[in-house]
Amino acid sequence: MQPSPAEIARTIAAGHLPAVAHIACHPGPVPVRHVTDVQGRPLLLVPTESTLSTALRPQPGNDDTALVLDIRDVPPMSSSPALGRVWVSGWAARLHGDEARSAALDYADTDACGDLLDVGGSQALYRMDVAEVRYERDEHLIEIDPDDYAEASPDPLRAVEFDLIADLADHHVTEMSDYVRRQLGPAARPDDEPRVVRLDRYGFLVRMNGRSARLAFPRPVTDRHDLAHLLHPILCRRCAAA
Repeated sequence: MQPSPAEIARTIAAGHLPAVAHIACHPGPVPVRHVTDVQGRPLLLVPTESTLSTALRPQPGNDDTALVLDIRDVPPMSSSPALGRVWVSGWAARLHGDEARSAALDYADTDACGDLLDVGGSQALYRMDVAEVRYERDEHLIEIDPDDYAEASPDPLRAVEFDLIADLADHHVTEMSDYVRRQLGPAARPDDEPRVVRLDRYGFLVRMNGRSARLAFPRPVTDRHDLAHLLHPILCRRCAAA
């Protein structure tokens, strides 16, 4: 089991990674702060007096502005492979009144930053209606159906992936190494030193002397606490011995 392209796209676009916007009629990409709501629609937090705000101003006769949000995955560790890159295309419109207040709450679910208190003043929120989603990894481009993208959910471990991998590396190397060897069976080599390099709801990727292996969890995990419950028998030496 592993994430689908739609799930990976939702994970990369969720708001934990930096993004740039390519905006119609504006030269060059512009850095932008964003998250996505439960439907995968990007919410852009924009200073009202900024180059980005000017670029997002609709052309006469329009209510919204066409743009492409470009987000690259940033691996949690130097040894971790990148998940790839996502382009989300669509139209962004500024939100006002109740819509802006509701969107601010949605934004805070992912990033409860202080600037949300100034929405309607020095800050503005824009919402994108998604028209196209493209996902690229290892020079392979996949077109993702916008409905599949909207129905997928971002990985619940992505925001804490670095902490989880660092904890395994600092405190559970022996237990994880023994577990990986048991899972690989005859495919394990005597000189293997397995190290977890990526983690998601479906399992983890380990590196061993130039080789990689993906090990699946018995079931998808729902959050960090669920993962701890699932890994407890592996990481507890007394439990493993029993």
